[in-house]
Amino acid sequence: MGSPVMWFDIVSADPGRARDFYTQLFDWTAAAPPELGGYTLVDTGAPAVEVGGGIAVAQDGGMPPGILMYVRVEDLDATLSKAAALGGSTVRAPLQLPGDNGSIAVLADPEGHAVGLWA
Repeated sequence: MGSPVMWFDIVSADPGRARDFYTQLFDWTAAAPPELGGYTLVDTGAPAVEVGGGIAVAQDGGMPPGILMYVRVEDLDATLSKAAALGGSTVRAPLQLPGDNGSIAVLADPEGHAVGLWA
């Protein structure tokens, strides 16, 4: 068995703004217990299961090298619009995946972090 992805960190110069953006965009909850020295725990509401992944090719003028997490959403266009209203922007417009695998899009949060969306 491989080693599954079990956690993510969103590293931010403005953790309060990041917390507000992500909790409002994805209906996550977040709490910063005093004993963690300012670190915020995020509850996405997902069951405790492993997360799959892939390796993509970086593209000039497209997705830069880095690590990209994808969040399941009901409606890509509505989520991209909500992200824009919260200070984010669209990086990649919705794209239909081959077969019956849904669609993806990518947004940038207010600090420019890329976040994938999957519907």
